[in-house]
This record gives sequence, structure tokens and C-alpha cells, in this order.
Amino acid sequence: MTTLSNRLEKNWRRIIGDEFDYAAMEQFLQKGRAKGCPPIYPKDEEIFNALNLTPFKKVKVVIIGQDPYHSEGLANGLCFSVPKGKKIPPSLSNIYEEIKRDCGIEMPRRGDLTEWAAQGVLLLNATLSVREGSPRSHEGKGWEKFTDAIIRALKKVRACRFSALGS
Repeated sequence: MTTLSNRLEKNWRRIIGDEFDYAAMEQFLQKGRAKGCPPIYPKDEEIFNALNLTPFKKVKVVIIGQDPYHSEGLANGLCFSVPKGKKIPPSLSNIYEEIKRDCGIEMPRRGDLTEWAAQGVLLLNATLSVREGSPRSHEGKGWEKFTDAIIRALKKVRACRFSALGS
């Protein structure tokens, strides 16, 4: 079995350092997957998709969602994104409408945002897992320390770049 920390791309793991307790989160997730408990989404191998598909040095934009979709087959580890072939959820449809209204750009008729991630759009949820049928069920369980560390690291690097430009 691959541990939680080993599912995260090594550069992101280095950036987060010891700011996050992977073992405690792994234990929480394993306990939540006990027999008789509702499923947890996304699948184990997709929990870090936002980071694994968008390398730190390539991040251009950060979009933050609340938590993964809490219905079977929808969460894929990218906020607001659903797997190929799934109906576009209302939250993503609203984003598409705003982009069209603000920029005049026609949006795709699919909900898989993997291409956005590959182009430097970090599609990060505040919590990276959720129990089926229970939005915010993993809020306050430790993920926020992880995502806060990501935002701090990005802010630190971006602040240095912007201050260097302004000098």
C-alpha cells in the first residue's frame, strides 16, 4: 500500500516539509474507510491530483474550492472538475458563465479540467477529501494545515517575484 505522503509529487512534498502530519491524516482516512462507513472521495490515488498535475514552478493561477464533490464518481482531485463523460456540475457551470460574460470566451461542454491543471491552474480544495453525501465532513480534520502551507509557499515565491519586478 502506498502511503499518503508517497502519493504526493516529491517537489510539493519538499515544499510542504514537516508542516503537515501525513501519518495522522492517513490514520483518519483509514479509520473513515472502515467496514460499514460511507465511502470517502476522491479515490486514494486522486487525492493529490491538483498538485501532481500542476508542478509548483508552473503555477500561474490558484482556484480554491471548499471540498471535493461528495457523490460517487464525481470527485477527481481537482476542485470544480469532474471526470470525462460526467455532467457539468452547477458550480462549474457558473464559473463557465462568468468567464464567458467577463471575457467573451466560449467554454467547453465538458467538466474535466485536467487541461487547466496542465497549463498552470492549481485547482485546489481547502479540504482534499470528503465523506459521501456529507459536504464539509472532513473540514477541521487537518487538511487546512496542508492547504494553508501550499498557499503560504506560493505567496512567498510570488511576493519575491513581484517585489523584484517593482524594484
